[in-house]
Amino acid sequence: DAVVSGVERAAREHAERAGVDLDVVRESFTPVVDFQHALRDEIRRVLEERGRGGADTGGRAVPVLGTGAGHDAGILSASVPTAMLFVRNPTGISHSPAEHAAEDDCVAGVRALADVLEGLACS
Repeated sequence: DAVVSGVERAAREHAERAGVDLDVVRESFTPVVDFQHALRDEIRRVLEERGRGGADTGGRAVPVLGTGAGHDAGILSASVPTAMLFVRNPTGISHSPAEHAAEDDCVAGVRALADVLEGLACS
């Protein structure tokens, strides 16, 4: 809401300066999905234990990212314990034909997922 409000405010200010009418209509809204912390923490533990923090983490903890998951894991979370693993995407573009991740990053994601599944199945 804060991001959308900020963008709308900036657009209205620009439109007013330019003498342009502006109508803003919210077409959809997805509430925040808070995944189970126990599962998230277990995934983090498995990845750190197996050294899957990635080259960029420099030995630091596996980062936990907020997500606006809705159509995928967000829906599943109402019925089953759910979490998400993210593959690095240098552009940040998501859900678009322009979305891209390097093959090495995709392979790292597959390996991390395999490690997590094995770690959860064997714990």
